[in-house]
Amino acid sequence: MATDTLFEVPVLDTVSPEGNPPTGKITCTTPSAGVYLLTFNAPPDNRLTTQFCQAVLLALDILEFSHPTGVLMTTSAITKFYSNGLDLNHATSTPGFFSSSLYAMFKRFLTYPMPTVALVNGHAFAGGFMTAMYHDYRIFNPSRGFLCLNELDLGVPLRPAMSSIFRQKLTPAVYKVMVIEARRFGAKEALDSGIVDGLGGLQEALKFIEERKLVTKGSTGVYGDLKAEMFRETVGYLDGDEREEERSRGLYKIEDQRRKEGNRRVDEWKRSKSGAKL
Repeated sequence: MATDTLFEVPVLDTVSPEGNPPTGKITCTTPSAGVYLLTFNAPPDNRLTTQFCQAVLLALDILEFSHPTGVLMTTSAITKFYSNGLDLNHATSTPGFFSSSLYAMFKRFLTYPMPTVALVNGHAFAGGFMTAMYHDYRIFNPSRGFLCLNELDLGVPLRPAMSSIFRQKLTPAVYKVMVIEARRFGAKEALDSGIVDGLGGLQEALKFIEERKLVTKGSTGVYGDLKAEMFRETVGYLDGDEREEERSRGLYKIEDQRRKEGNRRVDEWKRSKSGAKL
């Protein structure tokens, strides 16, 4: 089996407590003819920083514009994590992070002009789970890891582009417990719920690709266009992040006013009850 390394793209992750920026990389290999495997290795857990997302975007460009069409597969060199999601401090303090890095990466996966397979070898939480979901197919480790949208536990809201991909790809029942219960899906439940397409490792993923004849699916040049139309709602949210942010600010103002009015009415009720007792 061919495992030639085609190229590597460096990742400069967030600065460590010692002040030394740990280096990471994304390596592209060819485990089978026509299959390109991007392996994430940004210790300790493949956090989705600007540097990580931009490295992925460059790797995807290198493949599309300098190699024949085939199948794109992603996985992690870190056995415990496929990705542990966003670095929240980095995400909220870096101007343009969502539109120019995270959402740009999500859209690239969603509309990539060849089939994409996430080989999820370990935990995929929050943004890491979203990244896998933006692939066409998912093969999950049968013995290690959970898939989880844990925004409920973190106390952070889901932005439209973060939630719509799950709403478009999964059933309402699965989507409900995923979001408002922050359920952790193990391998069997993830397969039974239709979140993943199969269980296994690299060999099972390659067999899945062969059985579905995915290597040739992008050859006619419309594969990405078909996906963009299929998931038009999500593409619209990815492209319209600034518009959605403005809408959210308006909703926050309405909610703030509702809370103030609610507290005022409750205070009046308490005073009226106190007066009645006197």
